[in-house]
Order: sequence, then C-alpha cells, then structure tokens
Amino acid sequence: MRTTKATDTEHARCTKCGRRLRLPSPDGYGPKCRQKIRRATRAPELAQYKPHLVEAAVELLEQGGLVVLRKSSKNLVFLAVSSDGSTTYRTARAACTCPAGLKAINVCKHRIAAHVFGLAS
Repeated sequence: MRTTKATDTEHARCTKCGRRLRLPSPDGYGPKCRQKIRRATRAPELAQYKPHLVEAAVELLEQGGLVVLRKSSKNLVFLAVSSDGSTTYRTARAACTCPAGLKAINVCKHRIAAHVFGLAS
C-alpha cells in the first residue's frame, strides 16, 4: 500500500493537448504546443484582422488567458479572461460574449485568439 506524502503534488498538464508537463509554465502550454501556437501567430490568415487586435490576442495566449471549456467535433468553446482579469467570457471562433464581441463591429481579440488556437491544431 502506497501512502501519499505532503510533498506529492499533482503534475501540471498542457492546456492544449493535456500532456503532463515536467516543468509548469505560466501560460499552461508545453514546449511543443507553445511552438505550434507561436508558428500559428504568423499565419497569413491573420492578415484579415486589425494588427493591434492580433497583438492583443497573442498576448492573451502567452499569458494563458484562453482555456478550453468544451471541445466538440464542430467547434471549440473557450473561457477567455478580460484585460483586467476580473471577468471571463465564453468565446469561440464564431462568437464571443465580451462587449466588443456582442457589438460585432470588429472581431474581438478573444475570437482572434480562438482562431490562432485552432490554426495551431
């Protein structure tokens, strides 16, 4: 029978692929997933969005502010953290519940981050 000690801790897992991480990272991604996401941030498909929103989306991903909430065969649904960190929004590539996403004048940074996450798959 194995006893657990106070020093035993649960290993961190990559928020993208779920693999166990040897060293926890602030963004929650493993090295391979982080590399895929960084490569996806330079994709030509992102040229359709405003550059400052793409930068904000990349910053959101680098800070670990986008967490997979539900994964289905049709789409991914994420929880995205607001700029000040006080609110979370449900977002997907098609829609977002943030104020900018509800107005739908421009695509919000949360939806762009979801697009980048999808391109990294």
